[in-house]
Amino acid sequence: MTNNDILKKLRVALMLRDDQIVEILELVDFRITKSELGAFFRAEDHENYMECGDQVLRNFLNGLVIHLRGTKENPKNPNDVLAKHKAEIPKKDTTKERPEFKASAKDAEKGRGDKAPSKSGPAAKKPFKKNNTKSAPKVQVVEKVVYKNGKNKK
Repeated sequence: MTNNDILKKLRVALMLRDDQIVEILELVDFRITKSELGAFFRAEDHENYMECGDQVLRNFLNGLVIHLRGTKENPKNPNDVLAKHKAEIPKKDTTKERPEFKASAKDAEKGRGDKAPSKSGPAAKKPFKKNNTKSAPKVQVVEKVVYKNGKNKK
């Protein structure tokens, strides 16, 4: 397993964003930009891919210890730090219903018992009827055309 794989797995497991990783590295006085950090997370065949060195991973792990546990003077509870990370992640609202698919009465007057539904508005459409085989035969709209392309037939 490469250093890049370890860094990727830690990032996913701890739910860290790039700017949080930069802050963790600054805790141990190791400065790196977001673009340099992004190069570690690219695909190996990408032109800007860069191998994560031992020094970067070592400093990240040392900074992560300080980030989660705190210092001797100011100790932290790691579970509280991780809960804070979870709270910062915006939740996806996958249960949100799309308004155009909400069930509603097609005609506002339809639900009323004292009047018949109006013939105007969206509910005034005629229902689709199946074509019965017993109905009248189809009328041919286009006539049969004889093409004359200059050749005489015998």
